[in-house]
Amino acid sequence: MPLVKTIRVDQNTEVFVWKITETLEELKTISLKPESLKRLQNMRSEMHRKGFSSIRHLMKTAGYSDNDLYYTQDGKPHLKDGKYISITHSFDYSALIISNSCVGIDIEKNRETVKRIASKFIDSENYFLKEQHLIEQLTVIWGAKESLYKIHPKGGLLFKEHLPIDSFELKDNKTTGWILKSPLKECYSIYFHQIDGFSLVYALPKLNSIQSE
Repeated sequence: MPLVKTIRVDQNTEVFVWKITETLEELKTISLKPESLKRLQNMRSEMHRKGFSSIRHLMKTAGYSDNDLYYTQDGKPHLKDGKYISITHSFDYSALIISNSCVGIDIEKNRETVKRIASKFIDSENYFLKEQHLIEQLTVIWGAKESLYKIHPKGGLLFKEHLPIDSFELKDNKTTGWILKSPLKECYSIYFHQIDGFSLVYALPKLNSIQSE
């Protein structure tokens, strides 16, 4: 099974990345609880079914089973042992992050279409964007904001207004992101990697950086 990357972010946080090369039948060999099986059967897209199933294989790699995972009403996944988890999949890749801290992760294919929708999520970031590698930069920003949104899914957060991302270059592999919507004023470390034409991005809280107004 193609686990292609494991990233030890710190002593409490680990990222797992999977390249989906299996058939759906091969992926469906993973054990699922009844509600997960029903959810899988209701998915119309084979791509989404593959993504859903590959995440369960990644969980097994991380030492968990489908029974260890549950979702709250806001759609956010949780682990029964109290650790934090965030999951993502896009086309041929899926990934998850597990940590003792609240985290978010996103993986996106670098595509030309991101330039057409940039005005919907880019604001303060305009000043550091460069034409060279613009698609990758925009995709990292989108992934960073998606990761932050997953941390606070109930917050009514707007990507353009409430989730600014600080300046970075692709070679940096890290930057800083913010959740700025009263009463939230939170600062996060953003890490990113380019993998086979995809941008993998994840967010972790910076120590002593979470405040409430």
